[in-house]
Amino acid sequence: MEASATFSESTTAAPAAVRLGTFAATADVPAAARAAARGAVQDTIGVALAGAGEPAARIVQRVLAADGGPGPSTVLGAAPAGPSAAALANGTAAHALDFDDMCWVTLAHPSAPLVAAGLAVGEAVDASGRALLDAYVVGFEVEAALGTVMNPTHYERGWHGTATIGTLGAAAAAARVLGLDAEATTRALAIAASEASGLKENFGTMVKPLQGGLAARNGVLAALLARDAFTASPRAIDGPQGFLVAMQSAGRDLSAAIDRLGRRWEIVEGGITVKLYPSCAATHPTIDTLRDLRREAGIEPSGVEAVEIDVDPVVPTVLIHDRPTTGLEGKFSLHYCAAAALAFGRVGIDTFEPDAMRDPAVERLVPRVTMRADDRLGRDHPPLTEARVTVRLTDGRTLERSVRGARGYPEHAASPAELDEKFLGCARRMVPAGAAAAALDFLRTLEAAPSVRGLAPRLALGAAAPQPV
Repeated sequence: MEASATFSESTTAAPAAVRLGTFAATADVPAAARAAARGAVQDTIGVALAGAGEPAARIVQRVLAADGGPGPSTVLGAAPAGPSAAALANGTAAHALDFDDMCWVTLAHPSAPLVAAGLAVGEAVDASGRALLDAYVVGFEVEAALGTVMNPTHYERGWHGTATIGTLGAAAAAARVLGLDAEATTRALAIAASEASGLKENFGTMVKPLQGGLAARNGVLAALLARDAFTASPRAIDGPQGFLVAMQSAGRDLSAAIDRLGRRWEIVEGGITVKLYPSCAATHPTIDTLRDLRREAGIEPSGVEAVEIDVDPVVPTVLIHDRPTTGLEGKFSLHYCAAAALAFGRVGIDTFEPDAMRDPAVERLVPRVTMRADDRLGRDHPPLTEARVTVRLTDGRTLERSVRGARGYPEHAASPAELDEKFLGCARRMVPAGAAAAALDFLRTLEAAPSVRGLAPRLALGAAAPQPV
C-alpha cells in the first residue's frame, strides 16, 4: 500500500505544501482506504440529510439562495447551486447535529468538509464514485499529517480543527477531484492555509456547524483558484510566518508525518470514529457508561443522588456549557448528556429538542452532575476519549467505572447494519423512505458508480443540470 515513487523520492527536501500537494495529486489509494472512505461518505450523506432541516442549515440555504443563482451541485434540501455554495450549505448541514464522524489524530470531524467539498466539485465535473473516494482519502491523510504535528496544542489554544485543518483537507480533496497536478494542488493547499479559521468559543451555537461548511467552501474555492493559476507561497504551511506558526502548532516540523504518507494510511490503521450519539464526541464515553450502569444496576432517575465524572484536561475546554438552555448548548454539556442518558436510557436526535431538555427528570439531574479535570487521564490515550464515572444513589450504593472509548470507535466499530440503520433514520428526516433506501443502495456501491450525479435523483431532490464550472 505505497504511494507513487515520485512522491516519496523526489520531494523530501521541499516545503511542506509541495510534499503534501504531490501526495494528494499522485497517491495510489489502496482498496482498504477506499472502502473506509465509502462508509464515511454514506454516514456523512445521512447526517447531512438529517441536518439540512436544522435552523443553522436553513439560514445558510436562504442566504445562499438570495446571494447567487443555480449551479451544477446539489444542495441537500434546497435548490442546486455552484460548487462552493453547495459545499458551504452541505458542510454546514453535515455538522449541524454534531452527528458526523471524528478522527482522534486531527481532533476534528473530517468527513463533513471532505464529503461536502468532494461531492460539490464531483457533481460539477461529472466525477466517478471512485474519484470521489480517492479524493476523500487523500484529504483525510493530509489532515492526519497536520494533526499529528499540530495537536494537542492547536486544539487546546481554542482552534476548531474541523475548520482549520479541515480547510486544507477539503482543498486537497477538491483538487484531486478536479484532477489538478502536483503544482496546482500545492497552490491550492497554500491558498487554503490563508483561508483556515474556526474557534471553539463558538461551540454550542450555529457557528460551529457553519465552520464545517466554511472549511468545505474554502477548500473548493482554493482548488478552483489554483486551477486558474492563482499564486501562493509554497512556504504557506511551514514557513516562519506560515500556518503552523500562526495556528499555534505543537510542532513545527512536518517531515516525519509526511514521510509516512502513502506508507501508513491513517484511515486504515487509525480508523474513523462513527458517532452513535448526536453530541460532542467527548460526551460519548460517559453516555455509554451511564447507559450501561443504568441497565445493569436497575438505576431509576429519581434514585440518583449525584454523578461525578473525571475527564482529561482538554474536555472542559470543549464541553463548556454546564447549564445549557438550547439543544446546541446541550450537545456540548457533559452535565446535560449525562442527565439525559440516566433519565431516558438513550441519547438521540430528539434528546436535544426543547421537550427533552425540559423533562423534570433531566432538570433534576443536571445540577447533580459534576465534571472534574484529572491530569492523569489523557496521558496515554487521545484527549476526549477517557472518563471515570461515579454514580451515588439515594439507597446508599456507589457505582464507579472507568472507560476508554465508546461505541462507534474503531476498536468498538459500528456494524454495517448499525451504519445502515443510522443512515436510513437520518435520511428519512428529509426524504421519503423509498428515496432513502434508493440512496443507500447507490452509496453501497459508490466505487462502481460512473458518476456521482446519480445520487441526487435517488434522493428525489432533482438532478443538477450539467453546467461548466
